[in-house]
Amino acid sequence: MTWSILVRDPVTGALGAAVATRFFAVGALCIHVEGGVAALATQALINPMYAVHGMARLRAGEAPDAVTTALLAGDAGRAHRQLHLIDAAGRIAQHTGADCVTWCGSVREQDVSVAGNMLTGPRVVEATLAAFQHATGNLAERLLTALEAGEAAGGDKRGKQSAALKVCTADPYPDLDIRTDDHPDPLAELRRLHRVSLERFAVFRRFLPGTDSPCGVFDRTVIDAAVAREGRPPT
Repeated sequence: MTWSILVRDPVTGALGAAVATRFFAVGALCIHVEGGVAALATQALINPMYAVHGMARLRAGEAPDAVTTALLAGDAGRAHRQLHLIDAAGRIAQHTGADCVTWCGSVREQDVSVAGNMLTGPRVVEATLAAFQHATGNLAERLLTALEAGEAAGGDKRGKQSAALKVCTADPYPDLDIRTDDHPDPLAELRRLHRVSLERFAVFRRFLPGTDSPCGVFDRTVIDAAVAREGRPPT
């Protein structure tokens, strides 16, 4: 099941991930992103422990290829797994097990990794990659455009049910983390949620404590003024 895209913005250093599938609540288990560390996706027969152990190793500075090798070596079910990751330096590692359901595979370019299984064909990951490379807008908008292109190219061969998107810049918690857990058109709903986030949340998020500001901004008049000035009402 599932295809996902992992990206690094070479200008801002932001890391992002987006995923879509015919499976319930894919965002709960599949994609993992930490600012300044990496983005990782575990799919096919998901192994959630890849994220638990893999992100810790990436946080410690290990290279993605070494992390992937170590994770697979300790998993007797590795032939049924699909895993890909990109670290804060843009290094990519990908694995598609021999027993993953066809079509399955991955593509990559600089700062972008796309992988999928149980898809209608290779065009899904190819279209996802190409759309991201040519998309405009902020990182979340580009990720949404990429998934929409993959869906238009055939997507999950069983249909659609859930989708998720996560973006992190400098902090271990996300700038944006939105999910559609069960919906007849999950990507359309995900795009709607993104538009809603721009009304207040995207501005509010900038004032929270983080790596560059341990206390953040807690003057409500400053926050409310910024929201009034910069918030974008949903269309």
